[in-house]
Amino acid sequence: MTRRVLITAGASGIGRAMAEGFDAAGSQVWITDVDADALAQVPSHWVTHRCDAASEDEVGAVFAALGQAGGLDALCANAGIAGPTARIEDVALSDWRACVAVNLDGAFLAAKHAAPMMKAAGGGSIVFTSSTAGQYGYPNRAPYAAAKWAVIGLMKTVAMELGPHGIRANAICPGAVEGPRMEGVLEREAAAKGMTRDQVYEGYAAGTSMGRFVTARDVADMAVFLASDGARLVSGQVIAVDGHTVNPDPKL
Repeated sequence: MTRRVLITAGASGIGRAMAEGFDAAGSQVWITDVDADALAQVPSHWVTHRCDAASEDEVGAVFAALGQAGGLDALCANAGIAGPTARIEDVALSDWRACVAVNLDGAFLAAKHAAPMMKAAGGGSIVFTSSTAGQYGYPNRAPYAAAKWAVIGLMKTVAMELGPHGIRANAICPGAVEGPRMEGVLEREAAAKGMTRDQVYEGYAAGTSMGRFVTARDVADMAVFLASDGARLVSGQVIAVDGHTVNPDPKL
């Protein structure tokens, strides 16, 4: 039977790589994204929905469509935004709330609506996208780090609640991922610290034992594995895909 997987924020970046990975593995891919232009660029055989991950009405409508189509086997709760780059005293409450809404509320809403569907099916897999910022903290990124720590707590609770129903939950913690979003982070941090983009990049890379950034495909490969039968007893785990962070706060 073909597995049906939903990836939130699946039209670009890590989400797009996840969708491609599940597609290659033979799954039926559903994606949501807030970016209509990006949704228009994905393969035509993917099922797409424009959806704000932090809107329960919009998320609920996507899951209603999934229910009509036959249900859900795997969920990648992947939606997230970088949030502001600023010292804690300079973070506006509105920016804090916007970051937490997408990163944490979005993960909660996806899991909330997936749970009854997976219970009815007798099992499933939920993969949350957290971050190494959710393991170590992240200077000048308080809203993002706080939300990603909270995603791990959410995942562990979901794993405990849903395990008796055959539903697994795990969290992937990407490190610094090559791509446009990380480039924006590098530029903002460079400006905040009076450094060049390359100096900040080198600082991140030097904070890993493997001395490099990871790719979206590296993260996607882990998501596909965690949703597979090969991970049938892997649940409640926090798995970093980061080239082994050895110094989460390099002195830049």
